[in-house]
Amino acid sequence: MTDLFAALLQLLGAGFMLIAALGLYRMPDLLTRMHATTKAGVLGAGLMLLGLLFLHPEVHTAVRVIAIVGFTVLTAPIAAHVIGRAGYFSGVALWEGTIKDELKGRYDSENHTLASSDDSTPESVATSKPEQEIVNP
Repeated sequence: MTDLFAALLQLLGAGFMLIAALGLYRMPDLLTRMHATTKAGVLGAGLMLLGLLFLHPEVHTAVRVIAIVGFTVLTAPIAAHVIGRAGYFSGVALWEGTIKDELKGRYDSENHTLASSDDSTPESVATSKPEQEIVNP
């Protein structure tokens, strides 16, 4: 019975990994691709590792599975955010169906700073060089 449950978890995890791959193929732009692969990929990997834990219920396997799942859950969203942000700032085009672009007009590409939401002065420029003017890309 345990083998059947482990196989079911691994099959379900593989299904989510397939959904992540399809999301990577089908989504229209970088940001939505990053979202699809991060969410479904982390869930798929976690389910597959949980299935492995049911196949090998030793303590050292449990510690490794918990460490891998924890590391993946903590780092995958951060990595996706950084890659998406780098893509946005390097000029990767957004999907034409994008409704709202919160960063448009707030990024100074010369100084690589963002303007705060309450004014038009970047935080790092405001503290170091208050006389500098922002050039919108």
